[in-house]
Amino acid sequence: MRRVLLIISGIISLVLGIVGIVLPVLPTTPFLLLSAACFVRSSERLYDWLINHRVFGLYIRSYILYKAISFKAKVFTLVTLWAVILTSAFVFIDLLWLRILLVAIALAVTIHIIRFATLTEEMKLSLEEGDKVLKE
Repeated sequence: MRRVLLIISGIISLVLGIVGIVLPVLPTTPFLLLSAACFVRSSERLYDWLINHRVFGLYIRSYILYKAISFKAKVFTLVTLWAVILTSAFVFIDLLWLRILLVAIALAVTIHIIRFATLTEEMKLSLEEGDKVLKE
């Protein structure tokens, strides 16, 4: 029963992570990491699929090993975040305090994302070679 719940939780968090790629209000990394954590405890096959996935694998392994994200991911995330926040704050919201709150949240998220290490070519090559695939 525990195994089934972990697999279901992993799938749900994976879907949320995928949605978070295009919606800046949903964080991608925590959901993908939660999926990996659920799968490593419930299904070796799903875990191997996830960390070796063409799109998600490098992203997850780089975060687990180096706490790093690519420069391209940082730029995409920040541009999308600010576009959505500014559009929401100044097109759809009339309350000044709510506008200030949205901008403050965007600033906090921006600082959080900038503080992540940027994935270097050396890190990427190491991950692509499969030298350090974690199973913990």
